[in-house]
Amino acid sequence: MTEAKTQDLPLAGVRVLDLSRVFAGPMCAMVLADFGAEVIKVEHPGRGDDTRDWGMRIGKTETTYYNSMNRNKRSITIDLQTPEGLKIVHELAAQCDVVIHNFKTGGAEKLGLGYEQLKAIKSDLIYCAVAGYDTSGPEASRPGYDLVIQAEAGLMALNGEAGTPPLKFGVAVVDLMTGMYAAQAILAAMFSRERTGRGRLIEMALYDCGLMVTGYYGLDALKLGHDPERYGNAHPSIVPYGMYAAADGPLIIAVGNNAQFDKFCRQVIMRPDIVEDPRFATNVERAKNRLELGPMLKELVHTFPRDLLLERLTAAGIPCGRVAGLHEALTSERTRRGGLVQDMPHPVVGSTPTFAPPYRLDGQRLPIRMAPPTLGEGTREVLHQLLALSDEQLQALQAQGVLTLPQH
Repeated sequence: MTEAKTQDLPLAGVRVLDLSRVFAGPMCAMVLADFGAEVIKVEHPGRGDDTRDWGMRIGKTETTYYNSMNRNKRSITIDLQTPEGLKIVHELAAQCDVVIHNFKTGGAEKLGLGYEQLKAIKSDLIYCAVAGYDTSGPEASRPGYDLVIQAEAGLMALNGEAGTPPLKFGVAVVDLMTGMYAAQAILAAMFSRERTGRGRLIEMALYDCGLMVTGYYGLDALKLGHDPERYGNAHPSIVPYGMYAAADGPLIIAVGNNAQFDKFCRQVIMRPDIVEDPRFATNVERAKNRLELGPMLKELVHTFPRDLLLERLTAAGIPCGRVAGLHEALTSERTRRGGLVQDMPHPVVGSTPTFAPPYRLDGQRLPIRMAPPTLGEGTREVLHQLLALSDEQLQALQAQGVLTLPQH
Protein backbone atom coordinates (compact mmCIF):
# COMPACT_ATOMS: atom_id res chain seq x y z
CA MET A 1 0.00 0.00 0.00
CA THR A 2 1.44 3.38 -0.97
CA GLU A 3 2.05 6.14 1.54
CA ALA A 4 -0.70 8.22 -0.05
CA LYS A 5 -3.18 5.42 0.45
CA THR A 6 -1.98 4.88 4.02
CA GLN A 7 -2.81 8.50 4.78
CA ASP A 8 -6.35 7.87 3.55
CA LEU A 9 -7.03 5.39 6.36
CA PRO A 10 -9.71 6.74 8.75
CA LEU A 11 -7.47 6.97 11.82
CA ALA A 12 -4.28 8.15 10.09
CA GLY A 13 -2.65 10.71 12.39
CA VAL A 14 -4.15 9.24 15.57
CA ARG A 15 -1.59 7.95 18.07
CA VAL A 16 -2.39 5.25 20.63
CA LEU A 17 -0.35 4.19 23.65
CA ASP A 18 -1.12 0.52 24.27
CA LEU A 19 -0.17 -0.44 27.82
CA SER A 20 -2.32 -3.58 27.73
CA ARG A 21 -1.40 -7.22 27.43
CA VAL A 22 -2.88 -10.65 26.68
CA PHE A 23 -6.15 -10.36 24.66
CA ALA A 24 -8.94 -7.82 25.28
CA GLY A 25 -6.76 -4.69 25.44
CA PRO A 26 -4.45 -5.72 22.57
CA MET A 27 -7.51 -6.62 20.48
CA CYS A 28 -8.94 -3.14 21.06
CA ALA A 29 -5.65 -1.50 20.09
CA MET A 30 -5.32 -3.70 17.00
CA VAL A 31 -8.73 -2.56 15.74
CA LEU A 32 -7.55 1.05 15.97
CA ALA A 33 -4.25 0.11 14.31
CA ASP A 34 -6.08 -1.61 11.46
CA PHE A 35 -7.93 1.64 10.76
CA GLY A 36 -4.65 3.52 10.50
CA ALA A 37 -3.79 4.64 14.03
CA GLU A 38 -0.14 4.62 15.05
CA VAL A 39 -0.14 2.17 17.95
CA ILE A 40 2.84 2.05 20.30
CA LYS A 41 2.75 -1.13 22.36
CA VAL A 42 4.68 -0.84 25.63
CA GLU A 43 6.08 -4.14 26.91
CA HIS A 44 8.27 -5.34 29.76
CA PRO A 45 11.94 -5.35 28.68
CA GLY A 46 12.51 -8.97 29.68
CA ARG A 47 9.37 -10.98 29.09
CA GLY A 48 7.19 -8.71 26.97
CA ASP A 49 3.49 -9.39 26.69
CA ASP A 50 2.49 -12.60 28.50
CA THR A 51 1.26 -14.06 25.22
CA ARG A 52 4.78 -14.05 23.77
CA ASP A 53 5.03 -17.32 25.70
CA TRP A 54 1.61 -18.73 24.70
CA GLY A 55 0.91 -20.87 21.64
CA MET A 56 3.39 -22.04 19.02
CA ARG A 57 6.75 -20.30 18.83
CA ILE A 58 7.56 -18.05 15.87
CA GLY A 59 11.12 -16.79 15.78
CA LYS A 60 12.62 -15.77 19.13
CA THR A 61 9.98 -13.53 20.70
CA GLU A 62 6.64 -14.16 19.00
CA THR A 63 4.01 -16.88 19.14
CA THR A 64 0.83 -17.66 17.23
CA TYR A 65 -1.21 -16.30 20.15
CA TYR A 66 0.71 -13.03 20.32
CA ASN A 67 0.63 -12.51 16.56
CA SER A 68 -3.13 -12.92 16.38
CA MET A 69 -3.67 -9.73 18.42
CA ASN A 70 -0.78 -7.44 17.54
CA ARG A 71 -0.49 -6.67 13.83
CA ASN A 72 0.04 -3.08 12.67
CA LYS A 73 1.76 -2.03 15.94
CA ARG A 74 5.23 -0.95 17.06
CA SER A 75 6.72 -2.58 20.16
CA ILE A 76 8.86 -0.68 22.64
CA THR A 77 10.23 -2.02 25.91
CA ILE A 78 9.90 0.07 29.08
CA ASP A 79 10.11 -1.00 32.72
CA LEU A 80 7.16 0.84 34.23
CA GLN A 81 8.44 0.16 37.74
CA THR A 82 11.38 2.55 37.28
CA PRO A 83 11.18 6.36 37.61
CA GLU A 84 12.97 6.73 34.27
CA GLY A 85 10.51 4.37 32.59
CA LEU A 86 7.51 6.18 34.06
CA LYS A 87 8.91 9.51 32.84
CA ILE A 88 9.20 8.14 29.30
CA VAL A 89 5.61 6.86 29.34
CA HIS A 90 4.35 10.21 30.67
CA GLU A 91 6.17 11.99 27.84
CA LEU A 92 4.72 9.57 25.29
CA ALA A 93 1.20 9.97 26.72
CA ALA A 94 1.50 13.73 26.22
CA GLN A 95 1.81 13.03 22.48
CA CYS A 96 -0.94 10.42 22.24
CA ASP A 97 -4.67 10.67 21.63
CA VAL A 98 -5.61 7.39 23.33
CA VAL A 99 -4.25 5.28 26.18
CA ILE A 100 -5.40 1.69 26.69
CA HIS A 101 -4.56 -0.54 29.65
CA ASN A 102 -5.85 -3.59 31.49
CA PHE A 103 -4.02 -3.33 34.80
CA LYS A 104 -5.80 -4.69 37.85
CA THR A 105 -8.08 -2.09 39.43
CA GLY A 106 -5.89 0.45 41.19
CA GLY A 107 -2.74 -0.80 39.47
CA ALA A 108 -2.49 2.05 37.00
CA GLU A 109 -2.85 4.65 39.76
CA LYS A 110 -0.19 2.90 41.83
CA LEU A 111 2.21 3.12 38.89
CA GLY A 112 1.37 6.77 38.27
CA LEU A 113 -0.62 5.98 35.12
CA GLY A 114 -4.20 6.55 36.32
CA TYR A 115 -6.68 8.64 34.38
CA GLU A 116 -6.39 11.76 36.53
CA GLN A 117 -2.60 11.47 36.50
CA LEU A 118 -2.41 11.30 32.69
CA LYS A 119 -5.24 13.79 32.19
CA ALA A 120 -3.09 16.32 34.04
CA ILE A 121 -0.48 15.78 31.31
CA LYS A 122 -2.90 15.81 28.35
CA SER A 123 -6.33 17.24 29.14
CA ASP A 124 -8.18 15.85 26.10
CA LEU A 125 -6.85 12.30 26.46
CA ILE A 126 -9.16 9.39 25.72
CA TYR A 127 -8.35 6.81 28.37
CA CYS A 128 -9.68 3.26 28.19
CA ALA A 129 -9.33 0.92 31.18
CA VAL A 130 -10.32 -2.75 30.80
CA ALA A 131 -10.99 -4.76 33.97
CA GLY A 132 -12.67 -8.00 34.93
CA TYR A 133 -15.55 -6.47 36.90
CA ASP A 134 -17.22 -3.16 37.70
CA THR A 135 -14.47 -0.98 39.15
CA SER A 136 -16.95 0.68 41.52
CA GLY A 137 -18.36 -2.60 42.85
CA PRO A 138 -17.31 -5.07 45.56
CA GLU A 139 -15.47 -7.29 43.04
CA ALA A 140 -13.30 -4.51 41.64
CA SER A 141 -10.07 -6.10 42.80
CA ARG A 142 -10.77 -9.51 41.26
CA PRO A 143 -8.63 -10.34 38.21
CA GLY A 144 -10.54 -10.94 34.99
CA TYR A 145 -10.02 -14.19 33.11
CA ASP A 146 -12.06 -15.15 30.06
CA LEU A 147 -12.86 -18.69 31.21
CA VAL A 148 -14.01 -17.51 34.64
CA ILE A 149 -16.25 -14.88 33.04
CA GLN A 150 -17.67 -17.40 30.57
CA ALA A 151 -18.70 -19.47 33.59
CA GLU A 152 -20.09 -16.61 35.68
CA ALA A 153 -21.93 -14.87 32.85
CA GLY A 154 -23.83 -18.04 31.89
CA LEU A 155 -22.11 -18.48 28.53
CA MET A 156 -20.94 -22.00 29.33
CA ALA A 157 -24.50 -22.91 30.33
CA LEU A 158 -25.86 -22.20 26.84
CA ASN A 159 -23.13 -24.10 24.99
CA GLY A 160 -23.20 -27.77 24.03
CA GLU A 161 -25.82 -30.48 23.83
CA ALA A 162 -28.64 -31.06 26.30
CA GLY A 163 -27.60 -33.32 29.17
CA THR A 164 -23.88 -32.58 28.80
CA PRO A 165 -21.74 -30.50 31.21
CA PRO A 166 -21.34 -26.74 30.61
CA LEU A 167 -18.92 -26.04 27.76
CA LYS A 168 -16.67 -23.07 27.02
CA PHE A 169 -16.40 -21.46 23.62
CA GLY A 170 -13.46 -22.62 21.48
CA VAL A 171 -11.84 -19.17 21.61
CA ALA A 172 -11.70 -16.53 24.35
CA VAL A 173 -14.96 -14.97 23.20
CA VAL A 174 -15.39 -12.62 26.18
CA ASP A 175 -11.93 -11.13 25.66
CA LEU A 176 -12.60 -10.85 21.94
CA MET A 177 -15.92 -9.06 22.35
CA THR A 178 -14.64 -6.81 25.14
CA GLY A 179 -11.84 -5.68 22.84
CA MET A 180 -14.35 -4.92 20.09
CA TYR A 181 -16.74 -3.10 22.46
CA ALA A 182 -13.81 -1.07 23.84
CA ALA A 183 -12.73 -0.06 20.35
CA GLN A 184 -16.29 1.10 19.60
CA ALA A 185 -16.32 3.19 22.77
CA ILE A 186 -12.99 4.79 21.86
CA LEU A 187 -14.19 5.64 18.37
CA ALA A 188 -17.33 7.23 19.84
CA ALA A 189 -15.20 9.23 22.30
CA MET A 190 -12.95 10.40 19.47
CA PHE A 191 -15.98 11.56 17.48
CA SER A 192 -17.26 13.39 20.56
CA ARG A 193 -13.87 15.02 21.14
CA GLU A 194 -13.93 16.46 17.62
CA ARG A 195 -17.08 18.37 18.58
CA THR A 196 -16.39 19.23 22.22
CA GLY A 197 -12.61 19.14 22.65
CA ARG A 198 -13.08 16.96 25.74
CA GLY A 199 -11.36 13.69 26.49
CA ARG A 200 -13.14 10.74 28.10
CA LEU A 201 -12.62 8.04 30.68
CA ILE A 202 -13.85 4.70 29.30
CA GLU A 203 -14.20 1.74 31.65
CA MET A 204 -14.92 -1.70 30.23
CA ALA A 205 -15.62 -4.83 32.31
CA LEU A 206 -15.25 -8.35 30.95
CA TYR A 207 -18.29 -9.49 32.94
CA ASP A 208 -20.49 -6.78 31.45
CA CYS A 209 -19.45 -7.68 27.92
CA GLY A 210 -19.74 -11.42 28.59
CA LEU A 211 -23.33 -10.96 29.69
CA MET A 212 -24.10 -9.09 26.46
CA VAL A 213 -22.80 -12.03 24.43
CA THR A 214 -25.67 -14.19 25.72
CA GLY A 215 -27.92 -12.15 23.40
CA TYR A 216 -31.35 -13.60 22.72
CA TYR A 217 -30.60 -16.63 24.90
CA GLY A 218 -30.18 -14.26 27.82
CA LEU A 219 -33.55 -12.63 27.18
CA ASP A 220 -35.13 -16.08 26.74
CA ALA A 221 -33.85 -17.05 30.19
CA LEU A 222 -35.37 -13.93 31.75
CA LYS A 223 -38.68 -14.55 30.02
CA LEU A 224 -38.76 -18.24 31.01
CA GLY A 225 -37.53 -17.77 34.56
CA HIS A 226 -34.98 -20.57 34.04
CA ASP A 227 -32.25 -21.64 31.60
CA PRO A 228 -33.42 -22.31 28.04
CA GLU A 229 -32.96 -25.79 26.62
CA ARG A 230 -29.65 -26.44 24.90
CA TYR A 231 -29.75 -27.75 21.36
CA GLY A 232 -26.08 -28.00 20.44
CA ASN A 233 -25.74 -27.35 16.72
CA ALA A 234 -29.51 -27.16 16.24
CA HIS A 235 -31.64 -24.02 16.54
CA PRO A 236 -33.97 -23.52 19.53
CA SER A 237 -36.90 -22.37 17.41
CA ILE A 238 -36.24 -23.16 13.73
CA VAL A 239 -36.46 -26.73 12.39
CA PRO A 240 -34.58 -28.09 10.45
CA TYR A 241 -31.61 -25.83 11.12
CA GLY A 242 -28.21 -27.22 12.11
CA MET A 243 -25.49 -29.72 11.29
CA TYR A 244 -26.35 -32.98 9.56
CA ALA A 245 -24.18 -35.94 8.60
CA ALA A 246 -24.37 -36.84 4.91
CA ALA A 247 -23.06 -40.20 3.75
CA ASP A 248 -19.52 -38.85 3.37
CA GLY A 249 -19.27 -35.86 5.70
CA PRO A 250 -21.06 -33.14 7.70
CA LEU A 251 -22.89 -30.14 6.29
CA ILE A 252 -25.06 -27.30 7.53
CA ILE A 253 -28.70 -27.07 6.46
CA ALA A 254 -30.56 -23.91 7.48
CA VAL A 255 -34.21 -24.03 6.43
CA GLY A 256 -35.45 -20.53 7.29
CA ASN A 257 -39.13 -20.62 6.34
CA ASN A 258 -42.01 -22.83 5.25
CA ALA A 259 -41.45 -22.26 1.53
CA GLN A 260 -37.87 -23.46 1.91
CA PHE A 261 -39.03 -26.52 3.84
CA ASP A 262 -41.42 -27.36 1.03
CA LYS A 263 -38.54 -27.24 -1.46
CA PHE A 264 -36.29 -29.17 0.94
CA CYS A 265 -38.76 -32.05 1.07
CA ARG A 266 -39.70 -32.06 -2.61
CA GLN A 267 -36.40 -31.13 -4.31
CA VAL A 268 -33.64 -32.16 -1.92
CA ILE A 269 -34.58 -35.28 0.04
CA MET A 270 -37.40 -36.25 -2.38
CA ARG A 271 -39.99 -36.83 0.34
CA PRO A 272 -43.03 -34.61 -0.38
CA ASP A 273 -45.06 -36.66 2.11
CA ILE A 274 -43.15 -35.06 4.99
CA VAL A 275 -44.17 -31.48 4.18
CA GLU A 276 -47.71 -32.68 3.52
CA ASP A 277 -47.90 -34.09 7.05
CA PRO A 278 -49.78 -31.52 9.24
CA ARG A 279 -47.30 -32.12 12.06
CA PHE A 280 -44.51 -30.64 9.93
CA ALA A 281 -46.27 -28.21 7.59
CA THR A 282 -45.30 -25.04 9.50
CA ASN A 283 -42.25 -24.11 11.53
CA VAL A 284 -44.33 -23.79 14.70
CA GLU A 285 -45.52 -27.38 14.25
CA ARG A 286 -42.06 -28.61 13.27
CA ALA A 287 -40.55 -27.10 16.41
CA LYS A 288 -43.35 -28.63 18.50
CA ASN A 289 -42.74 -32.05 16.92
CA ARG A 290 -38.97 -31.86 16.55
CA LEU A 291 -38.44 -35.13 18.45
CA GLU A 292 -40.34 -36.95 15.70
CA LEU A 293 -39.02 -34.96 12.74
CA GLY A 294 -35.38 -34.63 13.78
CA PRO A 295 -34.36 -38.32 13.77
CA MET A 296 -36.27 -38.89 10.52
CA LEU A 297 -34.41 -36.11 8.72
CA LYS A 298 -31.04 -37.18 10.09
CA GLU A 299 -31.58 -40.68 8.76
CA LEU A 300 -32.68 -39.41 5.35
CA VAL A 301 -29.82 -36.93 4.99
CA HIS A 302 -27.32 -39.66 5.82
CA THR A 303 -28.39 -41.62 2.72
CA PHE A 304 -27.17 -38.91 0.31
CA PRO A 305 -23.64 -37.84 -0.71
CA ARG A 306 -22.77 -34.42 0.66
CA ASP A 307 -21.99 -32.80 -2.70
CA LEU A 308 -25.32 -33.91 -4.13
CA LEU A 309 -27.17 -32.43 -1.17
CA LEU A 310 -25.25 -29.16 -1.44
CA GLU A 311 -26.02 -28.98 -5.15
CA ARG A 312 -29.74 -29.54 -4.59
CA LEU A 313 -29.92 -27.19 -1.61
CA THR A 314 -28.18 -24.43 -3.53
CA ALA A 315 -30.48 -24.90 -6.52
CA ALA A 316 -33.47 -24.63 -4.18
CA GLY A 317 -32.15 -21.43 -2.58
CA ILE A 318 -31.75 -23.03 0.85
CA PRO A 319 -28.78 -21.80 2.95
CA CYS A 320 -26.19 -24.56 3.29
CA GLY A 321 -22.47 -25.22 3.54
CA ARG A 322 -19.77 -27.80 4.15
CA VAL A 323 -18.42 -28.12 7.69
CA ALA A 324 -14.74 -27.41 7.18
CA GLY A 325 -11.79 -28.19 9.39
CA LEU A 326 -9.92 -25.15 10.69
CA HIS A 327 -6.85 -25.72 8.51
CA GLU A 328 -9.12 -26.43 5.56
CA ALA A 329 -10.95 -23.13 6.06
CA LEU A 330 -7.73 -21.13 6.44
CA THR A 331 -6.26 -22.58 3.25
CA SER A 332 -9.47 -22.53 1.20
CA GLU A 333 -9.89 -20.75 -2.11
CA ARG A 334 -12.45 -18.44 -0.43
CA THR A 335 -9.88 -17.35 2.16
CA ARG A 336 -7.11 -17.01 -0.43
CA ARG A 337 -9.31 -15.02 -2.80
CA GLY A 338 -10.29 -12.64 0.00
CA GLY A 339 -6.68 -12.06 1.06
CA LEU A 340 -7.59 -12.93 4.64
CA VAL A 341 -4.27 -14.62 5.44
CA GLN A 342 -1.04 -13.13 4.14
CA ASP A 343 2.62 -14.03 4.55
CA MET A 344 4.57 -11.19 6.14
CA PRO A 345 8.38 -10.86 6.31
CA HIS A 346 9.99 -12.08 9.54
CA PRO A 347 13.62 -11.37 10.56
CA VAL A 348 14.24 -14.89 11.91
CA VAL A 349 12.00 -17.38 10.11
CA GLY A 350 11.77 -15.52 6.79
CA SER A 351 7.99 -15.10 6.72
CA THR A 352 5.02 -15.78 8.92
CA PRO A 353 1.29 -16.06 8.16
CA THR A 354 -0.71 -13.11 9.47
CA PHE A 355 -4.44 -12.47 9.54
CA ALA A 356 -5.50 -9.46 7.50
CA PRO A 357 -8.05 -6.98 8.90
CA PRO A 358 -11.63 -8.05 8.19
CA TYR A 359 -12.69 -4.51 7.23
CA ARG A 360 -13.23 -3.28 3.68
CA LEU A 361 -13.47 0.44 2.89
CA ASP A 362 -14.28 1.76 -0.59
CA GLY A 363 -13.99 -1.76 -1.98
CA GLN A 364 -10.52 -2.42 -0.55
CA ARG A 365 -9.47 -4.54 2.41
CA LEU A 366 -7.54 -2.54 4.99
CA PRO A 367 -3.85 -3.41 4.75
CA ILE A 368 -1.42 -5.18 7.02
CA ARG A 369 0.97 -2.25 7.28
CA MET A 370 3.25 -3.97 9.76
CA ALA A 371 3.66 -7.59 10.83
CA PRO A 372 3.27 -8.32 14.57
CA PRO A 373 6.45 -6.83 16.04
CA THR A 374 9.38 -8.62 17.58
CA LEU A 375 9.91 -7.61 21.21
CA GLY A 376 11.10 -4.01 21.38
CA GLU A 377 11.72 -3.68 17.63
CA GLY A 378 10.57 -0.05 17.66
CA THR A 379 12.17 1.14 20.90
CA ARG A 380 15.05 3.04 19.30
CA GLU A 381 13.06 4.51 16.41
CA VAL A 382 9.98 5.54 18.42
CA LEU A 383 11.95 7.17 21.24
CA HIS A 384 14.24 8.89 18.72
CA GLN A 385 11.32 10.32 16.78
CA LEU A 386 8.90 11.24 19.55
CA LEU A 387 11.17 12.09 22.48
CA ALA A 388 14.39 12.99 20.63
CA LEU A 389 16.41 10.63 22.83
CA SER A 390 19.93 10.15 21.49
CA ASP A 391 21.67 6.80 21.05
CA GLU A 392 23.83 7.62 24.07
CA GLN A 393 20.75 8.31 26.22
CA LEU A 394 19.07 5.12 25.04
CA GLN A 395 22.15 3.05 25.74
CA ALA A 396 22.39 4.54 29.23
CA LEU A 397 18.74 3.64 29.87
CA GLN A 398 19.42 0.12 28.63
CA ALA A 399 22.37 -0.16 31.02
CA GLN A 400 20.03 0.82 33.87
CA GLY A 401 17.52 -1.89 32.87
CA VAL A 402 14.84 0.65 31.92
CA LEU A 403 14.53 -0.64 28.34
CA THR A 404 16.11 -2.93 25.79
CA LEU A 405 17.23 -1.91 22.33
CA PRO A 406 16.84 -4.08 19.24
CA GLN A 407 19.94 -5.45 17.63
CA HIS A 408 21.00 -3.68 14.44
